[in-house]
Amino acid sequence: MGAAYFYHLTQRPLVETLTMLLGKAQGAGWRVAVRGTDQSLLEQLDVALWRGPEDGFLPHGLAGGPHDAEQPVLLTTDTHAPNNASCVFSIHGAAVSAQEVAALDRVCILFDGLDDHALNVARDQWKSLKAAGASAQYWSEESGRWEKKAET
Repeated sequence: MGAAYFYHLTQRPLVETLTMLLGKAQGAGWRVAVRGTDQSLLEQLDVALWRGPEDGFLPHGLAGGPHDAEQPVLLTTDTHAPNNASCVFSIHGAAVSAQEVAALDRVCILFDGLDDHALNVARDQWKSLKAAGASAQYWSEESGRWEKKAET
């Protein structure tokens, strides 16, 4: 049974945090789906991930290509990832269900702490997952490093 980890971004941009977390997911041997809500924002993320960091390479692909099933990290707007993901990263408020949390190794929900709409979406996701009995953790970087602040 998996868990949902909520990451409240206040110090670092999404791309930097996502790159770090994707590296950890790859280290754990997980195939990942990065689920967004807007194709153009995923295309921008795709370009940013190809550009850096200089000290590492993050193999990934944008959904819709001929090799989606083989991608270790697949950027998608779809709830079904053809790469057999065991971990889903939700960005830009993409929906996540309690059933997914239970079925996957990990669900990571990243949200911009400086955006009121993103905060409200994340709060609603937390409440919904908690009400459904899903395991969840809330992580904050407010102090400058990641700290677990709450757990269900």
